[in-house]
Order: sequence, then C-alpha cells, then structure tokens
Amino acid sequence: MRISLSTVTAAILIIILNSSCRNRETKSFSQGEIHYSISYGGPSGSIPVELMPRTLVVSFKRDRILFDIQSPFGNMGIANLSNHEEEIYDTYVNMFGGGRFLYSGDPEETPPGMKSMNGMKITRTGKTAEILGFSCEHATVTLPSMPDSVFEIWFTGELDINDPNAANPFREIDGVLLKFFFLMGEREFIFEADGIYLKEIPDRIFLRREKYRRVTKEAMDEFIVRLVNF
Repeated sequence: MRISLSTVTAAILIIILNSSCRNRETKSFSQGEIHYSISYGGPSGSIPVELMPRTLVVSFKRDRILFDIQSPFGNMGIANLSNHEEEIYDTYVNMFGGGRFLYSGDPEETPPGMKSMNGMKITRTGKTAEILGFSCEHATVTLPSMPDSVFEIWFTGELDINDPNAANPFREIDGVLLKFFFLMGEREFIFEADGIYLKEIPDRIFLRREKYRRVTKEAMDEFIVRLVNF
C-alpha cells in the first residue's frame, strides 16, 4: 500500500501535538514532591559536612507546602509548614537528644534562624533556562549582612502552587524555587532540585504537629543556629 507524503506529515504533527499536550498536563499537577540535594558554603562548624543534611523534600498540595530538612543521624531536622486554609505557619525543630520544638508565626515574617536574610534585594536578570523540563527564570540576591556577596536563584511558574514561598524568605518570588539558598546563622545551605514527582500527598502532613513544645521566636532562632552551626 502506498502512503502519501501528506499522510505521513499529518501523522507526525498529531504525534507532536499529543506529546506537547501530555507535557503541559504533567506540568500542571497541583500536588507532589520536589527533592533537592544540599551543599554548603560559608564557615563550617564542628560537624563534618558528610554528617550534615544532604536532602530537602518539599511536599505541596495546592496552597499547602512543607519544607523538610532531615539530618542523616539522630532524627534531627528542621521543617517549615505553610497552610493558608488553616492559617498555620509553623517552624519545627528536632534536636539531638529528643527535644522537639515548635514556633508558630505568620506569613509576613522571616522564618526563625534566617535573620541573616533580612533586607534582601532580589533582581531579576531576564536570563532563562530549562531545569528538569521546566522553563525557569533567574535572579540575583544581595544581603545587607553580606554586602560583598551575590547569590543566585532559579524559579519556575510552571507548577500549579499558590504562594509557593509563603514559608520562606523569598515570598516576593511568584514561582517555585528550583535552585536557591538559605542562610542559617553563618552557614549557607545551597539547594538544587533533583526531581519533581507527581504523587498523592495526604492532607494530614499539612496539619499542626502534636507533642512539640511551643517556644518563642528568639528561642527557635537559638535552636536552629545551634543545630546547623554545631
């Protein structure tokens, strides 16, 4: 049977269009996880870098977001939870030896442990790049606490998350951060996304955690600085 050139061309176009539609559908998912690797800059503490947290998992479901940084030993870690519906903006710390602490804040304040990031200036550069299949924008960040340093971030608007940075210092960025940093005390955490996964996220992980002792922001600042600059 002879197949005309126009038939082949039409078939190729259908395949391309179907593929494009599938890609757009994948990018529009509203719940899942983003996994990041962590590297470090700035002064090192007494803990070897090999024993510091190496991964960050961000769970999201519409306008609810949980940042969870866990240490590879001692069940230590830091988590930031943002749940607009329940008006929950919490920071949790698990300390070595079993201490568990909670600070309940509001969406307009810098999270505990990140005072070094106050007064940041974000400048969009116009640069773009593709990261993990997502179109991303670039910006530089300067800080009054480190006037000689320029930091970089990359973010995408192609994930269906409302207010994605309500629980972190980059709240003025209206996209999901795929490469970014946090300053906690004197230690610089550098995050780079390794994978973005569509999956069902249970509602319960966005509720306030029980059996944590409530503390002031000043106390939580001290716990976080002690934890990451050990």
